[in-house]
Amino acid sequence: MPSFLGSLRQFMLAPNLHSVTFAERGFPGAGSPATEQLEAIPQTVVCGFEWGIAARDLWDVRRRLELVEPEQRGFAYEGAAMAFAVRDAMAGGSGRRTRELLLGPGAPHVFLTYIGIGFAMARLPRRLWRTIVPDLTGSPYYPTMTWLAVDGYGFDLAYFHTRRYVDEQRVPVPYPWEGSPDYFPRAVDQGIGRALWFINGAAPAAVAAAVDRFAEDRRPDLWSGVGLAATFAGGCSAEDLAVLRKAAGGHWPQLGLGVVFAIKARTFAGHVPEHSILAAKALADLSVADAVKIADRTEAASNGRDPARDTVPLYEQWRSRIRAHFTDTTSLPVDRRKKSRHLNNG
Repeated sequence: MPSFLGSLRQFMLAPNLHSVTFAERGFPGAGSPATEQLEAIPQTVVCGFEWGIAARDLWDVRRRLELVEPEQRGFAYEGAAMAFAVRDAMAGGSGRRTRELLLGPGAPHVFLTYIGIGFAMARLPRRLWRTIVPDLTGSPYYPTMTWLAVDGYGFDLAYFHTRRYVDEQRVPVPYPWEGSPDYFPRAVDQGIGRALWFINGAAPAAVAAAVDRFAEDRRPDLWSGVGLAATFAGGCSAEDLAVLRKAAGGHWPQLGLGVVFAIKARTFAGHVPEHSILAAKALADLSVADAVKIADRTEAASNGRDPARDTVPLYEQWRSRIRAHFTDTTSLPVDRRKKSRHLNNG
């Protein structure tokens, strides 16, 4: 049971479930066949946030989160991470809740918990960002994947300030995340791309049209976000996924990159739903095992920095190696592509 202060925090800070519905947000995808499935995701995040913002201790939060079905559980952890990041910031940066969550029960969901921290960033002054990601030295993917917090920040901007960041396509002021301010807007766009999947109700033609309204130099990162969301969140049939793949055109390697990241995140958390398996095959010609092999093989090289690319974040170096798999495949004659995929994935 939450304390009095916990209940007060929940009342003051937690959004209600109706506020994240597509109709309430005025999204063009409201009422699409995928609406109910997709709306359940931000609503699960809200539940995780409510439990995290009001709870007395980690045990209580963990017990609630583990009651959520496996397909949605990562989203609940995402909300809890958001809440803990806010509570740690309210404690003047001295709080330890986020670190305990990410090193403890949230470890399998580290990809999504970083995104949850990004949601907190959207609600906190930038002067508090410096310490918002705890030191997780020794934890897998730290600090490489902390860029997913910036991705989460971008998703939040697009989802809750759609007119400004989607319709008007504004770009937030860069921030020296991991010492790379120039990359900051790109990571934001990756999150905006994920949001476009939700905003447009997983309707491939509408999603593609939304991406195409952005400047050309922003579309690659947007498409990678679309691929991640389509695979991780689901929402459409194999036929519609084929339409999405065709619409991506020359940005197919970016779409495939998103697929690989989504499958890696799902397998790391220990549950891969049927819609993710379907998307991996339809969008990238990959089985789950093959997608994980690509992620693991390309990630291993990031253990040491490349002096020639020292200014490029390790996160983007990993992404570029995954993209290269799809670029190399599409550059081959049609009769050699199947053989190449077999060799690359074996």
